[in-house]
Amino acid sequence: MHAWPRPDVPSLPGDGLPLRLHDTATGEVRPTAPGPEARIYVCGITPYDATHMGHAATYVAFDLVQRVWLDAGLAVAYVQNVTDVDDPLLARALETGDDWMALADRETQLFREDMAALDVLPPKNYVGAVESIPAVLSYIAKLQATGAVYDIDGDLYFRVHADERFGSVANLSDDAMLAVFAERGGDPDRPGKEHPLDCLLWQLERPEEPSWDSPFGRGRPGWHIECTAIALDHLDSPLDVQGGGSDLAFPHHEMGASEAQVATGQWPYARHYTHAGMVRLDGEKMSKSRGNLVLVSRLRAADVDPAAIRLAILAHHYRGDWDWTEAGLTEAQDRLTTWRAAIAAMGAPSAESVLAGVRRHLSDDLDAPGALAVIDRWAEDTRLRAGGPGAEDAAAGPLVRDVALALLGVRL
Repeated sequence: MHAWPRPDVPSLPGDGLPLRLHDTATGEVRPTAPGPEARIYVCGITPYDATHMGHAATYVAFDLVQRVWLDAGLAVAYVQNVTDVDDPLLARALETGDDWMALADRETQLFREDMAALDVLPPKNYVGAVESIPAVLSYIAKLQATGAVYDIDGDLYFRVHADERFGSVANLSDDAMLAVFAERGGDPDRPGKEHPLDCLLWQLERPEEPSWDSPFGRGRPGWHIECTAIALDHLDSPLDVQGGGSDLAFPHHEMGASEAQVATGQWPYARHYTHAGMVRLDGEKMSKSRGNLVLVSRLRAADVDPAAIRLAILAHHYRGDWDWTEAGLTEAQDRLTTWRAAIAAMGAPSAESVLAGVRRHLSDDLDAPGALAVIDRWAEDTRLRAGGPGAEDAAAGPLVRDVALALLGVRL
C-alpha cells in the first residue's frame, strides 16, 4: 500500500533539541532516546468513513514528533497501518451496499488526500491489514510456540497474562479493563474463555465475511495482532514511540504490547506509549459511530485553507481533550492572515528568537500552543514596527516562514 507525497521540509540553521515526550505507562514526560534512526509506529484508520477532526489531530500530533526528531538530525522510521478489514468496515459496507474492499480503498484514498493537504509527513511504510496477513500468521505461530494461545470453536485466543507485565501500559484496574474491553470491541463474556480479557488472534471463517487460508483454518485476524505484526515486521524492537489516540491505550496498545513481548521474549515493546486527546463536538467525543463529525474533506471543499485547519488543531496541546468550534477555526484563520502579513512586511525584527522559542516549546512534550505564541509575539512586534524606527532583518520573514513549515507544518 502506498502513502501520500512527502511535503518539503526546509532545513533550519543550528541544531534542533532532543524531544521530551509524555509516556502513558509511567505517567511522566521523559526524554525520548532514539538511536540515529528513531522508530515510531502510529495506529492508522479503519477506512469506513472520511477523516474527521479527531483523526487529523492525532496525526498532526505525531507529525510534530517526526518534525522535532528530523530537526535534531535524526532519521525517522515511521510506520502506520490501515485496518482495511474489520467489523466496523464490514458492517458499514453491509449497511450501504458497498463492496467492502471498494469502500476501504475509497476512504483510504480520501485519507491520503486529507493528510497531504494538511502537510502531514507520510510514513515510511504504510501497511494494510490485508497485506500483512502472512506476518500475522507468523506471529500467531510464535505465540503458539510459547503456549500462550488456545482454541474456542476454531477461534484462537491470546492468554494476555502470559505477559507478566500485562496492564502496565494503560495502568487500569481489573474492573476498569473489563468495562473498557466490552466497550471497545472486546468479548469478555464469551463462553469458553479462560480469562475475560483474553483477546482474539484469529477468527474462523464466518458466512458472507472475507476470509483467508491459514494453518489455523480459513478465517481472518483479530485487531490487536495486526498492528503488532506490522510494527514488528517493519521496525526493530523496542520502538521508540507507540502512538495513537487516547482511546487506544486500552485495550489496543495494552494487548498489542503483551503480544509483542511474549512473541519476541523482549521487553519493552516500546520505550514510550504516547496518546493524543479526543476532539469533541458539542461536548461529545467526535466519532464515526456517533456521526458527530467535522470532516477535513468538507472543510477543504468549502475552501478552508488547510493551514488554518492545522493551526486550529495546534492551538490545543495534543494530550488534552478539546472541542472543535467555529470560533476556534475563525481564530486560526485570523492567525494565518496575521502571520502571512508579518512575513511579507518590510522592516521585520530579527527572528532568531522565534526559531529558538519554537524549538524549545516543541521539544517540551510538543507544546504547540506555546510555539504558536512565540510567532504571535513576533508578528505583533512586526506590526508595531511597520514604517517606524528599529532593527530590521531582511531574512526574518523567510526564516519565520521556514520555521512554521519545518517545525509546525504550517505553510505560509
